[in-house]
Amino acid sequence: MKFLLIACFFITSYVSYSQERTNPNNQSEELGKVSWYRDYQTALQLATQENKPVLILFQEVPGCITCRNYGHNVLSHPLMIEAIENEFIPLAIYNNKGGKDREVLNLYKEPSWNNPVVRIVNSEGKNLANRVAGNYSSKGLYNAIIQSLVKAGKPIPEYVRILGKEITASTSNLKEDYYKMYCFWSGEGYLGGIDGVLSTKAGFMNGEVVKVTYDDNIISKAALKELASHQRMQLVPKSDFRWSSSDEDYYIQHSPLKYIPLTEIQRTKINSALVNKKDPYVYLSPKQLEWLNTAPKKVTLFDKDFIKSWSALE
Repeated sequence: MKFLLIACFFITSYVSYSQERTNPNNQSEELGKVSWYRDYQTALQLATQENKPVLILFQEVPGCITCRNYGHNVLSHPLMIEAIENEFIPLAIYNNKGGKDREVLNLYKEPSWNNPVVRIVNSEGKNLANRVAGNYSSKGLYNAIIQSLVKAGKPIPEYVRILGKEITASTSNLKEDYYKMYCFWSGEGYLGGIDGVLSTKAGFMNGEVVKVTYDDNIISKAALKELASHQRMQLVPKSDFRWSSSDEDYYIQHSPLKYIPLTEIQRTKINSALVNKKDPYVYLSPKQLEWLNTAPKKVTLFDKDFIKSWSALE
């Protein structure tokens, strides 16, 4: 009888918490695709129980074009959703409502009817990162996420770091070079593992070559050339590059990882890990790890559109 009472308590508590979350498939576009808690005290309690920070979105719902764009452009990328839902307790406070929402606005001295603001706090409601306001970019939110995890003494999962590289890749002036080698399968494996290299493509250009896209804020052209030369790879000028899709990320193509959605940077790092006999799964988010065991082993998704493939599996 005692066991049943305890079980009922936990089931009731779980249902209570889950009922307080928004449904990503049926919620206002200003909230993106994140499932949010809506009660401040519940969020703080869960933060204590799960030893996680609380990520608070102060948002106008329904809101202006800036609010809607924030939902679409920042809060809907799968890896951003994974970071918010797994590393934090996500809480949405509407800045154009009364009741409990208004109480939290007053507590943090947040203005009503405002553009999106994000605060990341500990279980006592104290700030762990600078208030994100006036910056409606993914990079602005990502920087606050990293700042808060560091301050809270939390490890930064590799998939979260990958998210940062994806954001950088979309906003930086990236460089491209071509390296000739005896085998582009091993070439992709070596070059893809270098910090600063964001993607590799196998192809032909008077022999086997790998096209390398890299962030020269992290690794310079000269440094990359020097590392490549250690593996007898030669930097060559671009001529008529012919991509070989059948050889692209060859080692992923021959593993179960081909059945789950991967970003381009994930593909590059995972393929390199497989070549070099390192752990490839460290680059996956919790949901990707789950799909590795549950996704149908019929349709290859790793090289398809990441967002569409993710939505299809969900």
